[in-house]
Amino acid sequence: MANDAAKIRFAPNGGLFMAPAPGPAGSTTVLPTDVGDGKAPPEGYKGLGYVDEGGVTITPSIETDPVNVWQSAVPVLYNVKSAAFQVKATLMEFNQLTTELFFGAKWVPVKDNKQQDTGTYRLDLSSTPELSELSLVVDWSQKGILYRCVMPRAMVSDRGAIQLQRAESGKFELTIDALDSNGRLGYVLTNDDVLNLGITPPPNGDSGSGSHSGSGNLD
Repeated sequence: MANDAAKIRFAPNGGLFMAPAPGPAGSTTVLPTDVGDGKAPPEGYKGLGYVDEGGVTITPSIETDPVNVWQSAVPVLYNVKSAAFQVKATLMEFNQLTTELFFGAKWVPVKDNKQQDTGTYRLDLSSTPELSELSLVVDWSQKGILYRCVMPRAMVSDRGAIQLQRAESGKFELTIDALDSNGRLGYVLTNDDVLNLGITPPPNGDSGSGSHSGSGNLD
């Protein structure tokens, strides 16, 4: 295959979106099956807002063990030991979604002795926290070329320290790992002509899907 500079991709636009993982009682989340329009979140998902200039890091990984034999100085086979699919991002906005995701707890309104709202909200950090599942979607695009990465089931596996400084905004550094979902960790959708079928995406990024309210730009 000849080199083709037109196949080099950047991600100047994008968004990070979450919803309750499908399956648990009360969840009505329907996983997206289209690539979207590059602007709106998938149906039922909410945007996590601005991400820092480092963008989003997506890492699929497979850990293997070599199979060594007497007759060879090199392995004759590799066996899959584990697989992972991970997303890392540093969220910039202080809102209900980002703070609850970072602290792993829910906000509740503080009431006075007459059970009236005081305008103060409280988030309790449990000494025995319960881990909650989520569904995560990462969208990115360059002009009309759209990509969408979907994690049906995932959990926050690591959190960075938040630094409160005078001259720099606070940030929520999160690592999110996929969980098994009927034999898969996630999937990727695109309108890019990766199979070289000669199909050209619309120049405005309109993939034919409906639009929904909400945002979560990376840029």
